[in-house]
Formats: sequence, C-alpha cells, structure tokens
Amino acid sequence: MVAFDDYADPVRKLVKITAIKALQPRQGATLIRVDTDAGISGFGPCNESGPLARSVINQLQNGRLPHLGLIGKDPLAIQVHFHNMFYAYPQRGRQVRVLSGIDIALWDLAGKLLGQPVCKLLGGTFRDEIELYSHCPQGDFLDKAAWQDLAQQLRDDPHGYKAYKIDIHSALGVNMQEYIPSIGPAEARKVHQAYTLAREALGSDIDIIVHCHNELDLSSAVKVAEAVEDIKPLYLEDPIAPGYSESWVELRRATRLPIMTGENIELAESALPFILNQAVDCLQPDLINSGGITGTRVIAEIAALYRVPICLHNVSGYALTMASQQFSAAVFNCPKMECTRNADTAPESAGNLPIITNGRMKVSMLPGIGVELDQDYLKATRAEGEPWWAQE
Repeated sequence: MVAFDDYADPVRKLVKITAIKALQPRQGATLIRVDTDAGISGFGPCNESGPLARSVINQLQNGRLPHLGLIGKDPLAIQVHFHNMFYAYPQRGRQVRVLSGIDIALWDLAGKLLGQPVCKLLGGTFRDEIELYSHCPQGDFLDKAAWQDLAQQLRDDPHGYKAYKIDIHSALGVNMQEYIPSIGPAEARKVHQAYTLAREALGSDIDIIVHCHNELDLSSAVKVAEAVEDIKPLYLEDPIAPGYSESWVELRRATRLPIMTGENIELAESALPFILNQAVDCLQPDLINSGGITGTRVIAEIAALYRVPICLHNVSGYALTMASQQFSAAVFNCPKMECTRNADTAPESAGNLPIITNGRMKVSMLPGIGVELDQDYLKATRAEGEPWWAQE
C-alpha cells in the first residue's frame, strides 16, 4: 500500500511490540492494547470476554507456532502480522474477533507512531463526512398511534439520521433472533401492516431498512420481501442464514428489493461467493468479525471490482465507531456506515467524541483511529473479577 509505505518506511524496525493485553469493561466491547518500547500503545475492540481474549493472545504468542507471535516485532509490519494471525495458522470462529481487535490496534498504533489518522495511511479520504443509518427503538409496530409517536421521536433526534433499521421481530411479536424459520400468510400480513405504518409515519424523507436477523428460511424471506415491497426499503437486511448458499441467489431473483448481508462474514473468503454470484446488492462487514481493518479492506477491494458497495456494521461502541469511521472515509465503495443513535456519547472517552449532524459523522484527523480513552473510568468500571490490562 503506497500511502502507508511512504509514511512507514523511515520508521520501520525502530520500534518493537512489547506486549498485547486485554481489558473487559462492565459494559461494551473488550479492548485490546498493543504496547511498544516507544511508550506508545494502540487500541482496538474485540467484542469477546477478557478471559477469552487473553487466551487467544497467549495462544498466538506461546502456542504451537510461537514464531508467528508479535512480541519483539515491528508493529508497522501489519500485512505480515495479518497473514500470520489469520492464514499461516488458520484461525476461525471466536478467535477471529480477538485477532481482528489486534489488527485494529496495530493500525491505531501505526497512526500514532507516524502522526497520521488511519484514513491517511489507507490512502486518503474520499469523504470528510460519513453518511449514517441508525436504529428505530422498539414499540407496538402494529399500532398506528404508536408509530406516530415513534416517528416523532426519530424526527426530533438532534443527530438528524435519514435512515433507520426497523426490526422484523417486533412486527412478528417474537423475541430478537428467536428461532422462527417459517412464516405463513398471517405473519406476512403482520409484516406488511407494520412496515406500511412505519412508512406512513416516517414519510418519504427517511429511508427504512427491513432488519432481519438471519432467522428466516427462503420461502419466508420471499414472503417478507413481497410484504414490504410497496414501502421501497433501502435494504432487506440479513433475511436468511448468514453463510453463503444458493438460497441467496434464489432470493435475489425472487425480489426487486436491494439485499444486504455480511455482519457475520469472516475474512474475504466468506465474502467472495456473495460477490462472485451477485447474490447481494450490498455487503455489511464488521471490522471485528471480518479480519480488522486489513481483512475488511480486502473484502472492499474485491467488492469494488464488481461494483458492490459495502456499509460497515457497527454496534460495538466508541472504539469500533472511530475505527469504522476511519475505514469508511478512505474506501471509495463504502458510502454509508451503521451506528447507534447515541454514538456521540461514550463515558470511556476522555475526548474526541464522534461529531454527528444532519445524519453524518465528521471524520477525525487525530493520529490513529482517534480514540482518547479515560483510563481512570476504565479501571473503575471493569467487569467483575477483570484484572487491570492483563496479558495472560
């Protein structure tokens, strides 16, 4: 990567990694910290428990192939570390989230060492503000008056979001991700009623994403698509099981709705069949699940060859929001980003909170991913029994 190399070459091999540590807060994502002998650390979120994160870190450094570990090595050799973590000794499953957190922390560290925001190290910014979509609160989705109240609440939100995910489980009257693979005509009518009321209440100026949780079988997903077609949603998200199958292609053939999925894909090989088979209209990888900044960048580059946009999945707090912001700014085919409605409030932050106005987030130009963490707050709000920045 030319931009990164231009910044990094004068500093290569002058700094060494001295430790990789993890900290699980009482609420929010576990943080990974990569320390160096220069006294500078990088941070990344990993969305797993502190004990699991430390187990993966220990295995990376002291497991069957300890020579692939990072301690004592140049932190700027990010591509080498990415290969060794994910491919030299293939890691999948829950380990991916921890290793992705390490990758994000390495990019944060590189930005701090080189005095540049990560978006500049990735090649520069295509946009100075990121268009956002957020989440509609729960309510009685089959009641017109309730929808009027919800719509007013969303219109009054000072962040000015112009698109919201609306959850199908509320329309169906079930708990989130409760396993109901099949729906019939009665359930489809409920879905139609809920999203029709949503469109009437929100008007045409706010986009709607029909938000599923991979719970439906193919025929039920087709029913849902038919039920919501009249409201012209921005996307039908995660309607069927997350892994690639021919069902995704069949669904895309059966509906005119744009289809989005991808928050659970791991690395480029999981995304590739969706792209090659033109099975979705948009991919939604999560930096934590998809290989960090390095791995998700590969997904974005492959998707760009096929004119497939990506929009980062992002519901894991301050550090992931800031990392996702940097990534989205520097990737051409990443026009939008998900975030929680209160993404600009983070008690663990000591400064540089996200700035959100008119449904857009301003891109930070601070070095690294731009996180400024309140260490006193983190220490006081650790998960029960969690040691302070433990390595093992």
